[in-house]
Amino acid sequence: MITKTLINEYINKIPPTPKVLKETIALLDAGELTKAAKIAQEDLALARYLKELVNKPIYGFTNEVHDVSQIFAILGVSSSQQTVYNYMTTLLSPSKWVLFKLNARVFHELQAKLSKRWEQILDHLNIEDKNISNSITLLPASIIISEALFCKKIDDVNLLRSTKNLDYNTILTRLCGIGLFDICEQISVKWEMPQEIAQIIQASSGLKPSDDEKINSLGKWMHLLLFYELSQPIFIEVGLNDFVDFQVEYVGDIYEEFATLMEIS
Repeated sequence: MITKTLINEYINKIPPTPKVLKETIALLDAGELTKAAKIAQEDLALARYLKELVNKPIYGFTNEVHDVSQIFAILGVSSSQQTVYNYMTTLLSPSKWVLFKLNARVFHELQAKLSKRWEQILDHLNIEDKNISNSITLLPASIIISEALFCKKIDDVNLLRSTKNLDYNTILTRLCGIGLFDICEQISVKWEMPQEIAQIIQASSGLKPSDDEKINSLGKWMHLLLFYELSQPIFIEVGLNDFVDFQVEYVGDIYEEFATLMEIS
């Protein structure tokens, strides 16, 4: 049904990081917010995406923000870079969703919520690291990947889910020996993201704990965050609540701490 050949064909179609985005990320990494904003403005689609994303209610801005330089100044280096990576993920999005009843507005809402909550988690953990901040941007990519891989076999996938009640990651892993988070790792490599990002993403699946205590801890927080957001009504309605199997034992030691943080944030 879903072959490794199909997966490889999809991965090969993923574009490398465009020049403007690569320059923007490099300048942000160097802390050059003004220069980064000037480059980012050259990509009209990126500029429009930045404005739409940061003006969502979860960011809490009283007045609407329009200027890219102002957006970068408000977000700071780490969050600005994270937002550019979020935009890169949207370049993979289908023009029309089939498997999930998503649209651009709802998908951008998911990106915004994951990014903002991840920022709150990192603040709680006293972690200031641009690469770790950026790691959250690949979770929505796994949703796009499952959509792309399964949409042409939608009837077969729905039948398998209805008879065996399997999540999409388990279906792909059983059929091909490779999961959605493995593919996200390959995307991170193609986009020249640091290796640490791939390690955190793999740990966040709940199925591949890391030997590195810090990475494994971040994987637990990310795993919980994914399920917290996908259990919200807006995302249940589009079919994302059974996206990945929840690994209760993996996150048991931080569950109460996470729940408390979400209540007060």
